[in-house]
Amino acid sequence: MRYMRMFNNQSLFVKLFLVTLISLITVSVLTLAITIRMSEQVFLQTFSITNTKLLNQMKSNLESYNGAVATTTNLVSQSGTIRNYLTSGDTDSVSLAMQTYNMTQRMKTISSNLSAYEVSIMILGANGRSYTTDPWYWSGTAAELADHPITERTIRNPHKIVYQLYHDDSQSGTWKEPVLIASKALYHHGSDEIYGTIYVMIRDSMFKPFYANFTSDGNDVLLMNDEGMVISSNQQELIGMTDKTLLNKVVADQRSGELGKNADLLGDDRILFSEYLPEFDFYLVNLIDKDAAIGQLVNVRALTLTTLGIVGITLIIVYFMTRKMTRSLRGLIHQMSGIPTKGFSNYVDISTSSREAQELGNAFNFMLDELNDYVDRLVKTEKQQRNAELAALQMQINPHFLYNTLASIKFLVQQGDRERAAETINSLITLLQNTVSDVESTIPVRQEIETLKNYVYINHVRYGDKIRVNYFIEPGVMDYEVPKLIIQPFIENAFFHAFNHKGEGSIIIMISCQHEQLICEVVDNGDGMDMELDRHNKAGEETKLPQTKRNRKLFSGIGIKNVDERIKIMYGEDYGVQITSKPGEGTKVKISLPLIQSNKDNS
Repeated sequence: MRYMRMFNNQSLFVKLFLVTLISLITVSVLTLAITIRMSEQVFLQTFSITNTKLLNQMKSNLESYNGAVATTTNLVSQSGTIRNYLTSGDTDSVSLAMQTYNMTQRMKTISSNLSAYEVSIMILGANGRSYTTDPWYWSGTAAELADHPITERTIRNPHKIVYQLYHDDSQSGTWKEPVLIASKALYHHGSDEIYGTIYVMIRDSMFKPFYANFTSDGNDVLLMNDEGMVISSNQQELIGMTDKTLLNKVVADQRSGELGKNADLLGDDRILFSEYLPEFDFYLVNLIDKDAAIGQLVNVRALTLTTLGIVGITLIIVYFMTRKMTRSLRGLIHQMSGIPTKGFSNYVDISTSSREAQELGNAFNFMLDELNDYVDRLVKTEKQQRNAELAALQMQINPHFLYNTLASIKFLVQQGDRERAAETINSLITLLQNTVSDVESTIPVRQEIETLKNYVYINHVRYGDKIRVNYFIEPGVMDYEVPKLIIQPFIENAFFHAFNHKGEGSIIIMISCQHEQLICEVVDNGDGMDMELDRHNKAGEETKLPQTKRNRKLFSGIGIKNVDERIKIMYGEDYGVQITSKPGEGTKVKISLPLIQSNKDNS
């Protein structure tokens, strides 16, 4: 509050400058934030589409390799020569040599399926025999491999190819190049008795080309097993690392089907894309460095500096323009301040003012001319209005309504709002044309609605539009007959009684056909009233309304009870008015009438 008082006490120049400064800074910050945010969204959308395609290409490469491995293992398991070599017992050297030769020739034929990849194939038999195409992949003995956890896991899953990571650190104490081993148990199909194991080994450097072509700075790819261990990655230091948190996000990403989730890897904020590889039982994960990618898309530093420069230059220009403009306005205000003491003859001098101040001064001087002329004409008009009082009473319209409406028109004219003043006069004219006649006569619904709209418009001009009125009329009821001024008294009561406490709200007018009756409803969400005050009230009797806070002059003298009596006299006891209301919730008026088709020409 203290700062608001300080602001209100400042000059126009200071106010304009401060408002401009705050507005420019706010708009600049919002624009900058929105630009960056939109860039991020474009980035995410673009990468979501692009990376989905890249993941599919990487997946296709890996599936091709798995297909070659699967073909090789199937051929090995189906070969009787290899099975005989791995299962036969001790024999003479000649027979062993023949078995070894035949098995070697068969393996050369089978290994041609993997000729496109630099791999090593090794098989171990239950009889202790072994064979390998490249002994350098496995530095240990065949017996060590047979007892290795890699073989143990393979035996536990005899019907599938098991992919596992192998590091040899037994000699140097440091990890050598990782090897990805695909192993498969060999068994008799009739008895499921395992007679050997086949291993297809590929070095990580030979495995990376399956996906490395799709990586770049800040765009990393890794393969992760179901324990969270990184099996392969273009980032060498990640291989062998276990990250359960990242695994949980990858699994959640697969379950939700959403792309582009945020993830954290080694303390960096990344965008996560993933694809599950059922053949490998691995997750193919693509991690994008968000800051690096956005930095390539939007230069935040340059954008910020440019925005600050534009704001600074704009403030300098606004400062001098505002200072020059307010100097002329201050002089104009000083001259206008003499109106209360000197009256409408105090014309302002605009000879030394700026163009804007000259336009305001000309408008002010013109307004004084109009006011002086209007005052003269108003004196004559008031005399004529007094002579018309008797005629107004005979038209069953409260003359004060006309006075107040004309006063509103006068105010509009004084304010220079001639167009609205003309609209108000037209509404009043139409309203009088539709109401000045026998109130017992009937008119089409369309004419009654026109009367209501003109009445509501005049009230909005007089009291403002805090009370809104909405119309919901069935198209087929417009030509049915209703007694004149049948709805207007309820609109009048709603305007002047329903919003004493709330001050604002809405009134809804609904007209429809229901159960062979014409139903007219007036519903407001105003203060409401207690209908239990008189439990013996009959439907349609006039209910005591709360007193209005201001002494408003109503349009007509037709009350709620009069409306109900008119309807019953004209159409019988089956028709009339029903009122329901609850304090704080509003009031609903329901008027039931017979369906009488108008025979008037409404064209």
